[in-house]
Amino acid sequence: MASSATNHGEKANWVLHAPRPPGPWREFMEFSGDQETSPMDILPSSPKHFKQPSTASLAVETPTAEEKLDLEKNSNPVQRSEWVLNGPEPPGLWHELMDSVRETVSYFGNKYSSLKNQPALKSVVSIQQEIFPILVWGRSYNISKFKHDLLAGLTIASLCIPQSIGYATLAKLDPQYGLYTSVVPPLIYAVMGTSREIAIGPVAVVSLLLPSMIQKLQDPGADAIAYTKLVLTATFFTGIFQASFGLFRLGFLVDFLSHAAIVGFVAGAAIIIGLQQLKGLLGITHFPTNTDVISVMEAVWTSFHHPWSPHNFILGCSFLCFILISRYLGKKNKKLFWLPAVAPLLSVILSTLIVYLTRGDKHGIKIVKHIKDGLNPSSVNLLELNGPYVGDVAKVGLIVALVALTEAIAVGRSFSSIKGYHMDGNKEMMAMGFMNIVGSLTSCYVATGSFSRTAVNYSAGCETPVSNIVMAITVIISLQFLTKLLYYTPTAILASIILSALPGLVDLDKVYKIWKVDKLDFLACIGAFFGVLFASVEIGLLVAVTISFTKIILISIRPGTETLGKLPGSEMFCDTAQYPMAVKIPGVMIIRVKSALFCFANANFVKERIVRWITAQKAADTKGQTKDKEAIHLVILDMSNLINIDTSGIATLEELQKNLISEGIELAVANPRWQVIHKLKLSNFVGKIGGRVFVTVGEAVDASFGGKIATAC
Repeated sequence: MASSATNHGEKANWVLHAPRPPGPWREFMEFSGDQETSPMDILPSSPKHFKQPSTASLAVETPTAEEKLDLEKNSNPVQRSEWVLNGPEPPGLWHELMDSVRETVSYFGNKYSSLKNQPALKSVVSIQQEIFPILVWGRSYNISKFKHDLLAGLTIASLCIPQSIGYATLAKLDPQYGLYTSVVPPLIYAVMGTSREIAIGPVAVVSLLLPSMIQKLQDPGADAIAYTKLVLTATFFTGIFQASFGLFRLGFLVDFLSHAAIVGFVAGAAIIIGLQQLKGLLGITHFPTNTDVISVMEAVWTSFHHPWSPHNFILGCSFLCFILISRYLGKKNKKLFWLPAVAPLLSVILSTLIVYLTRGDKHGIKIVKHIKDGLNPSSVNLLELNGPYVGDVAKVGLIVALVALTEAIAVGRSFSSIKGYHMDGNKEMMAMGFMNIVGSLTSCYVATGSFSRTAVNYSAGCETPVSNIVMAITVIISLQFLTKLLYYTPTAILASIILSALPGLVDLDKVYKIWKVDKLDFLACIGAFFGVLFASVEIGLLVAVTISFTKIILISIRPGTETLGKLPGSEMFCDTAQYPMAVKIPGVMIIRVKSALFCFANANFVKERIVRWITAQKAADTKGQTKDKEAIHLVILDMSNLINIDTSGIATLEELQKNLISEGIELAVANPRWQVIHKLKLSNFVGKIGGRVFVTVGEAVDASFGGKIATAC
């Protein structure tokens, strides 16, 4: 036994320099292979009899403070075991469900009760402030903040106008729909949102996601108006779902798309978007509706065998290089933050002048042509809520709602953490939902937070969401007076602007970090990536979610077990694989299940592993290969990790008990949680093991040795 003088620094080093844990492949193969911990290293020798706890019951009334102090002074291991066995009945399933509902309702109830005691006028103001955060931060708004917001708003507008036109073409809509989407949603978000930096508008991933699913219902080339109606209807459903998530506090649904899945999905979507822009960059007339890389590359290859004008490619690549160089200079010199923001707008202006002056449209350069001017028209009559595709469009709306929220909340949180303020996720969902509902009624398609424009907004020094208002007003002016000037804008420039925004979507550093930290997460990442790349956007999402759920199921089914030993210089019992210096108790096998649920999916696996260890240990004892001649007489199950157990788990424990009895080994249970011990008592399992239930592993060992009581870690 190591000296008790072991200092805290040494113990900290045991944690920091523990052996590398087994990877998922080893854990998966461990059940059938020979790589597991050698049974000869587990545990020899132990006492053969327990001190049986008294069967006297304890009162379960809540003790007073004085009674608690008295219990602390006078309690003993037997009494503490009775605390476990005679605890109050835990809440049932119905109670837990109602608690969840009550928690949601109580949030609004607390708001209502706090307003009820206030004067009517003050209550109205409080409700308005809750719905419109601008009424809170607007009270401290001043001219200094407005100067920063004005500069930031004009800067992101210069980036937003060309991007919005490009993203609309990516969504297979007329260019003006991208500009419409940069007017109404930003205005609504500015008064309802809680993020100061986020820039609202159309984004590349959503602009690709919508046509990839909707064009299966309606071909935009065959009937553009019918296609537009479905897009606007999908936007309406997207807003409904997003607002519902916020209203019922269902933000956890966004987490079904894990971080790794989103990284892979966005990277795959970025490559697909880039390949889609070859249509504009090369001036290809016929392009496939499929988004997979094989279909796109076939179309590009076929186009080279037909007459085509290289002027589109030369013009597009020239300005793409200009935009990328501007971005590089902006990163090198922080004072030039405005340069990469205005570069796309400068590219549009210069390229339009070049085409107009040289009459390039007569020489094969494809141009945007007419963009409808004027403010957002009403689109209420375009929503098809009773059409034949309403169910399919609602599904599209749900998928887009999750993707758009995930992107927006990720963007907003990343910048709010830098600025050091709290962003309310549920309010964000409601703001996003409401702006998309209203947007669908005013000729907008799905808007969300853009990472590239938000980064520019932050760099430009924005102070509040007023920068979104400035941007929207700038777009309104452009729609009203400047759309005719965009007639000769080459489509190759729009393609180059979209291409310039894609490198930031492929984050190789994050992919490498995911690979280094979690191989199963990396599998979800590349599953989403290749699913998007070689199948479709929705298939990529489905693959990522499937792999993520499979990971959860695998962890539940094959939870793994660990043997515990006593840490030198302490009273804690820890995993002997993580802490090789942990001392194993002679004759006692202490096992902890690495799972929160002991159920039909994993119970038999755990039982077979324990039985196999016991068998291997007995074989080693017979051959004289163990260090101590005394065999195992006690198995302690540490249940500190288990939150719940089902009937299959209890039946498996009963089988394990019978197997151990046949081998002359006793079974004890340590640190069972509330639900677990309640079900073990109801099934009379506690009686079958002779009441050997203990608060800690140390007390279970102490019941055998009669020594100093230890505590489990």
